[in-house]
Amino acid sequence: MTIADTRQPNLRTRSPFLHCRPTGPPPRDPPGGRRPRNEDPRGALSVSYPSQPPSAGAPYGVAPNGQPYSEKSKIVAGLLQLFLGGLGIGRFYTGHTGMAIAQLLTCGGLGVWSLIDAIIFLVSDTRTDKDGRLLRS
Repeated sequence: MTIADTRQPNLRTRSPFLHCRPTGPPPRDPPGGRRPRNEDPRGALSVSYPSQPPSAGAPYGVAPNGQPYSEKSKIVAGLLQLFLGGLGIGRFYTGHTGMAIAQLLTCGGLGVWSLIDAIIFLVSDTRTDKDGRLLRS
């Protein structure tokens, strides 16, 4: 074995990924010397979770109007109304029995009422269940 064999190989034959090191200066502390509690020293933010779980009265969270969200989903209601709207199934799902029977008797307003209702269910955030709670997304 000669001295030439013990030297490191040529840079062209070595993989560039063997000795990767971060480039640039290390992160500096903010003014005042204190980092926020959720910030990693390398600059990455850590994940923080809410301190309290949702209350038993609002398992799906609280709507902007202060009431708990409904256990009914607006997507399910919209799809039911889209495919079975002539029978009023989307309205039966949300608890609006009177409107559901009206849709059942008119075949969903010959399909027009049920189609418009389905689109509004899927797009709008103001649809409610029979208790007046907003449907969850």
